[in-house]
Amino acid sequence: MTPHFKIAIAATAGLVGGSAAVASQADQKPANAAAVVAEEAPVALLVDMTSGQTLFAKNEDRRFIPASITKVMSAYVAFEMIKSGELDLRQQFTMSPAVATDWYRTGSTMFLEEGEAVEVDLLIKGITSVSANDASAVLAEGAAGSVDQWVNRMNETAASLGMRNSHFGTPNGWPDGGKTFTTARDLELLAKAMISRHPDLYARYFGKEGLRHNGFAQANHDPISGRVDGADGIKTGYTNQAGNGFLGSAAREGARLILVLAAVDDEPTRGNAARQMIEWGFAGYDRQSVFTAGQTIARAQVQNGEASLVGLKTAADVSIAVPIGDTAPRVVSVLYDGPLEAPIRSGERVARLTISGGNMPPANIELYAAEDVAEAGHFTRISNAFESWF
Repeated sequence: MTPHFKIAIAATAGLVGGSAAVASQADQKPANAAAVVAEEAPVALLVDMTSGQTLFAKNEDRRFIPASITKVMSAYVAFEMIKSGELDLRQQFTMSPAVATDWYRTGSTMFLEEGEAVEVDLLIKGITSVSANDASAVLAEGAAGSVDQWVNRMNETAASLGMRNSHFGTPNGWPDGGKTFTTARDLELLAKAMISRHPDLYARYFGKEGLRHNGFAQANHDPISGRVDGADGIKTGYTNQAGNGFLGSAAREGARLILVLAAVDDEPTRGNAARQMIEWGFAGYDRQSVFTAGQTIARAQVQNGEASLVGLKTAADVSIAVPIGDTAPRVVSVLYDGPLEAPIRSGERVARLTISGGNMPPANIELYAAEDVAEAGHFTRISNAFESWF
């Protein structure tokens, strides 16, 4: 078993800043505005995606039925296929007789007709803006060969993202006897992957006002886009069994929040809770810049490499959310399983940066190799062995 290495970079009072509250657990009394609002939601999670800090969490690992939030996974699978060249936005798929039998005018719809040829671009717009069940099924069958094969791909993708408490039984979240379930933490992983891996596609399809197709104009039920500064999605969900849920996101001045609410009693309560929690997440914390993208933060030990150390850097600028009035010292550390084994490629994820202290929710940021480290040749290994003896 490899040892767990920890490098203490700093213990400093210089990392200080702002907000009136800490993340609260479900069994604690409400300590802030977010906790009060989240009393209306059996499941709630608010995360600063930029720093990995959990600003609020309540039953974040409890499984629940996502309903139409399931369509976010369908959109993500489509984005992945577009990126790999397996799917093109200009491709056209038609509603087959089999899909029409199950999904013609079933629940939320973009009013597709059997045999109608529709571009992938429009199908994704239908999925993301008006929660179209029919578009989800047409895309699934057209892109994967069958709805079942598409669902298999959804589950394979969930596993690859580390969504260990999620399973999908349909491409759109229609009630399926409990086969489809997820957790707030898993949806956070999905949202983070979609926004970071596909920023252009995310911006193209999410947070839009609505859609008009085949003579029917429909509005998006997203409760924050267009109403909260910086909000750009993501997806609501509702069935009688699931209640009202929401996976949302908003970005301001380099910081991005991800919000999950589930099993809320009614739509107005869900909307109010979503807006207030997002606003609290921005207003309640000062964002403080800590490191810049590309800056070498520390060096990690390397085994059997041409170099004995490798630089560690972040993929982007790093800022942290600090409770207002909290001036406690911050401890900055790097954690990795090591020594790291050569060869190492520049840009490879190899470690994790943690920042903690005071009432600030701990920050966790991925670190990447700043340069290549080739595997050591025979004579270099001998030299390294001699050095280790002395």
